[in-house]
Amino acid sequence: MSWRPETAMVLAAGLGQRMRPLANGLPKPLVRLRGRPLIDHVLDRIGEVGVARAVINVHYCAEQIVSHVAPRRRPVITVSDESAFLLDTGGGVRAALPYLGAAPFVIHNSDSVWIDRDNSNLHRLFAAWDGLRMDSLMLLAPTATSIGYAGAGDFSLDTGGRIERRIGDSRVPFVFTGVSVAHPRLFADSPEGAFSLNLLWDRAIAAGRLFGVVLDGAWMHIGDPATLGEAERLLDRGTYA
Repeated sequence: MSWRPETAMVLAAGLGQRMRPLANGLPKPLVRLRGRPLIDHVLDRIGEVGVARAVINVHYCAEQIVSHVAPRRRPVITVSDESAFLLDTGGGVRAALPYLGAAPFVIHNSDSVWIDRDNSNLHRLFAAWDGLRMDSLMLLAPTATSIGYAGAGDFSLDTGGRIERRIGDSRVPFVFTGVSVAHPRLFADSPEGAFSLNLLWDRAIAAGRLFGVVLDGAWMHIGDPATLGEAERLLDRGTYA
C-alpha cells in the first residue's frame, strides 16, 4: 500500500437513543457485538491497517468510554471531550483538528461494522485517495446487500467516481458506511459550534471534490437491538454471502 493515514477520528459522541433499551446505561460505542464493544471492533480494524493514532470524541456517558479506551496502545488514543456541548459530526471533527494534524485522516463512526470479501476495504479506500483531486473520499456500501438498511440510499457515483447526492424521492444505489478519508482543507471556513458533515460534503460535491469507493463485502447498519442481532448472526457465519 503506497499511502495510509497516520490518524483516525472516531465519532463516539452520539446519543444512541434507539439502542438504549439494550444498552442498559451504556453509551452505544460500548454495546457489545459478539462479546466485544462496538468501538473495539473499530479500533482493532484501524490498528490492523497501521493507523497509529485515533482521536475519539465523547459526550454521552463520556467517562465510561474514556475509561474503556485508556489501556489501548494500538492505536494510541487521544480524547476530544464534548461532554459539555454536543457538536454533531462536523463540529466534532472541527473541534478535534488540533489533534488530527495537517495531513489527511480517516473519519470512522464508532458503530460501523462490515465483513471484507477478499481484501481490506480500508486498504482499498487508502489506495484510492488522491489528495490533488479530492477533499474527501467516502466508503459507500450497496443498498441492496447492506444488513439492517432499508432506506432509499444516500448517493450515486458518476463514471469518474464523483459522488452525487440523492434528490427528492428517488432511490440511489449506495449508502454511506460512516467511513471516509478527509483532508483538513475540507473544514476551511466551516462554522463554529455544532454542524453536520453534510454541510461540508455538499460544498465538496458542488466543487467536484467528493469521491466514493464501493465496499466489497457486507456492511451492517447497527441502528437498534434487532439489527445488532442480525449483524451477530452474519459475523458468526464468517462470510459476507
